Amino acid sequence: MIVGAGFGGLSATTALAHAACDVTVIDRHNYHLFQPLLYQVATAGLPPSDIAWPIRSILHRQRNAVVLLGEVVGVDVGAHRVRLRDREIAFDYLIVAAGATHAYFGHDDWRPHAPGLKSVDDATQIRRRILTAFEAAEMEQDPERRARLLRFAIVGAGPTGVELAGTIAELARFTLAADFRRIDPRSAKVMLVEAGPRVLATFAQRQSQYAQRALEKLGVEVRVNSAVTACDAEGITIGGERVSTATVLWAAGVAAAPVGAWLGAATDRAGRVKVGPDLAVSTDPAIFVIGDSALVETAAGRVPGVAPAAKQQGRYVAAVIARRLLAQPAPPPFEYRNAGNFATIGRARAVIEFPFLTLRGWLAWWFWGVAHIYFLLGVPSPLMVSLRWLWEYLTYGRGARLITGAEDAD
Repeated sequence: MIVGAGFGGLSATTALAHAACDVTVIDRHNYHLFQPLLYQVATAGLPPSDIAWPIRSILHRQRNAVVLLGEVVGVDVGAHRVRLRDREIAFDYLIVAAGATHAYFGHDDWRPHAPGLKSVDDATQIRRRILTAFEAAEMEQDPERRARLLRFAIVGAGPTGVELAGTIAELARFTLAADFRRIDPRSAKVMLVEAGPRVLATFAQRQSQYAQRALEKLGVEVRVNSAVTACDAEGITIGGERVSTATVLWAAGVAAAPVGAWLGAATDRAGRVKVGPDLAVSTDPAIFVIGDSALVETAAGRVPGVAPAAKQQGRYVAAVIARRLLAQPAPPPFEYRNAGNFATIGRARAVIEFPFLTLRGWLAWWFWGVAHIYFLLGVPSPLMVSLRWLWEYLTYGRGARLITGAEDAD
């Protein structure tokens, strides 16, 4: 039984394709999502169909895999049964790859006013808010209300926050510049707020400094050492300063799915389940937790919650199970092979840290693009996605500028 069809869950599933077992994959969505490109959907760069594909289509050739659409609400550890909302399903081995959600650090009342970016629904909601803000500003006569509509605040300066800030700035300065008659979209203000001392804190100092300079060249106001202390429908408060804005986006933190509560397992403050060297929970060697839901410590340190790590963990657990089924010795403890850190800052700017190489600027941006296309698991046509990106690069076009959904304009 595999709970979650993200990078870790699907990697485990496909790695068990030739094992002597039946694999059941359960997910509350019927699609696999390439999360690193969600910000492109949120900023009207790509349609959702370019970064999400049906799970059944991805696994249709794997004869030992069954896909179920359902939401897991608990696990009966003693009876080896997974609880869905309307039924229970037995398992021999369980791999939990349930992912993570947004963390508001004890301020869940901020959630309606500052959506995060973890799902297709999140991305289309954010796209709606961004585009609707420009539409509302076009009709607004009051200068102060218009300025509020054209002010965008992103909280959190990790890769997602940096990517959102840079792309929104480019959307305003280039893509939308000639689309309106009463407003100048180039007058829009984008603010990136970070409680820590620098942007991209997981990167080296030089990459962080480059990223901040690149954002500032795009017109983004970068605020570091600036914690948000309040957030509501009218804007945010940074320390004692009130910032009036109609659009606040949250990229400041994540919390694991409630896997620890399901399993009765020990977790860290973010809710990640503490697992052993073989990624199994301490209370049951047949239950494994991987990806964003797992706290994995190796000899080299804590494993980051990134897609390459989840994929490696999925393949590793599949190998552990396959060897047990054949009564073979267990593989060595899990070790993470660092594939590098990536972040893009708008058009033709990016930073990359490989274990053996560091890149910044235009060349890093192209490396970033190639790497993301390579990892597009299940995409029907990587060539078509590549051509769409190239066209947007040459023309500053953003063809997915559709306002959809039921949320009213602010």
